[in-house]
Amino acid sequence: MKYTLPICQNEPAIQARGGKKPRPPMDAAHETMPTAPAMSVARRRTVLGAAMAGMFMAAVESTIVATALPSIVADLGGFHLFSWVFAVYLLGQAVTIPIYGRLADLHGRKRVFAVGTLLFLAGSVLCGFARNMVMLIIFRALQGLGAGAIVPIATTIVGDIYPGTARARAQGYLSGVWGIAAVSGPLLGAFLVERVTWAAVFWVNLPIGAVCLALFGVALRETPHHRRRSIDYLGAALLMSGSGALMLALVQWAQLTDALRVALPALAAIALIAFAFSERRSAEPMMPPDLWRIPAVAASNIAAFAIGGSLIGVNAFVPTYVQGVMGRGAVVAGFALTAMSLSWSLTTILMGQLAVAARSSYRALAVWGGGALVAGSVILILLKSADGPFWAASGALVIGIGMGLCNTTYIVAAQDSVEFRRRGTATSVNVFLRMVGQSVAAAVFGGILNAVLAARIGGAETMVDRLMTPALRGTLPPADFARLDDALAAGLHGVFLATGAFSLLALLLALRLPKGLGSRHARD
Repeated sequence: MKYTLPICQNEPAIQARGGKKPRPPMDAAHETMPTAPAMSVARRRTVLGAAMAGMFMAAVESTIVATALPSIVADLGGFHLFSWVFAVYLLGQAVTIPIYGRLADLHGRKRVFAVGTLLFLAGSVLCGFARNMVMLIIFRALQGLGAGAIVPIATTIVGDIYPGTARARAQGYLSGVWGIAAVSGPLLGAFLVERVTWAAVFWVNLPIGAVCLALFGVALRETPHHRRRSIDYLGAALLMSGSGALMLALVQWAQLTDALRVALPALAAIALIAFAFSERRSAEPMMPPDLWRIPAVAASNIAAFAIGGSLIGVNAFVPTYVQGVMGRGAVVAGFALTAMSLSWSLTTILMGQLAVAARSSYRALAVWGGGALVAGSVILILLKSADGPFWAASGALVIGIGMGLCNTTYIVAAQDSVEFRRRGTATSVNVFLRMVGQSVAAAVFGGILNAVLAARIGGAETMVDRLMTPALRGTLPPADFARLDDALAAGLHGVFLATGAFSLLALLLALRLPKGLGSRHARD
């Protein structure tokens, strides 16, 4: 059995040799740089509510669709395309995140967010009318192309409207939405499938999206950009091609032919190297290279990659351990993820209050968060088949605490380290690298598990399927059961060790944040 996951100053310096001097922005003398919007407390809270609604819409999408997908397949057929329903959405979202972030810096947050949200809602409507799996996959791709705008721009808007001393608290509320969505998504999906129709899991986005757009339209007013824009179309094309090929290779590795396993990574490497050279010569780079020379931004972005990997270790493989090794049902396995979601939500809210009231440095908060990630990973590494699901849930709960501290801290540290006109780009790169970290970890962890199973039980990997169903576990001969159970436990032990490595990287990167950097040093 193969285990796979279905699935954020100045212009760059010119190089002395071979560098082509970028042309300065047109009409520079008459340029009016955008500034953070000023607003009353009531309007600020309205915008925060709109951002939370948009974040919930994007966050609940994966969990609610996962619950409904068995019913969708039963109606539409095409089980062999099952994983593409997730993969194509992830691909579309990932490749557009940095592009939307840059466009938001150039054209304003509200209008770019509106374009992305309308595209997402159009895809949602069409998904509900799909008549076969191919149509559903095409419409999910459209959804993903719009979803790339929602999370990074909503996060950027909240970073814009709250001053540095309150930014961490507001981002904590925003991050807590993910925990709420993780708990409510499966329940809402099951209710809609049983009482309405599977199409409703897509159409439920419409009222949420409409409220979100209406609130932004009324409460968020941006200063017009009096400048002629220059879009780096070559850089955008290279970034989409390179990141798209990389994400496709990682997400669908087990289903690819040998030729594609060579061609896709090669295409990704060529496109991304060309993108790096293009960015150094562009007047309006999509991902300005000099952002990486800001210590807090560089550390936060790489740490986002690391915590994305840690998250996958829990989301994708703790339920497998509870069901396959401990022999418990899916409901009990879901308990572990619920524990992580709840601790994540509560910790993000606490982190925001702590950052403001105690004026804690981002470095201290990130170190505590990284320590929690490592501690939770150690609990998972020490799990044994005789242990109860409580211990698995305990590891997930501690990792949730680390996620609550790290995720918000790194985003706010990056936002506080750049000026308004580049905050959208900095935020989108952070979110993008977190998604890349999830995809890389999913591929690495799946490879570790498959390699251990192949080494220990040879061609009997398909028998592992019977371990995952409590009713079938008892039908296995005792000798085969012990061999399969030990092999699966050993493979997952390797996965949890790798999860610990990602967590340790996040902790080490916390030490790279500048000492004393906190909300009081934020750039508004």
